Amino acid sequence: MNHITYPEMRQELIEYLQGLADPQYQRRVWVDQLLEDGVQHDEFDYAVHFLFDDTALASDPHSTIGWILKDASEADTVTAVVASIEAVFAKHGTKLSDAEYIELPEWHSVVATAATAVACIAAQ
Repeated sequence: MNHITYPEMRQELIEYLQGLADPQYQRRVWVDQLLEDGVQHDEFDYAVHFLFDDTALASDPHSTIGWILKDASEADTVTAVVASIEAVFAKHGTKLSDAEYIELPEWHSVVATAATAVACIAAQ
């Protein structure tokens, strides 16, 4: 499928995934608040809200094919990212600071699954 109904939401997803895949960005922007060009504010919570609250990407990513995602492989990579975030929340809760989350051993899975998702989604 080549047509996406909401290309701006797809771009927003890619940007959130890029942030989740980049530990240096997380430290620099989320924790140290050293904002980059065009970024007024960013934090882990923004990616969580986009995935879990603002879209069906966390609950049913396959339903977003044609809307935000192009195919099942993209949906599967988003599923992996969501699962890694949910594993962090299940073990450590949802009240930690960004600085605390990115230091957790389980955070490495979030970074890795997000990097895989970026490679899949941004490449198409």
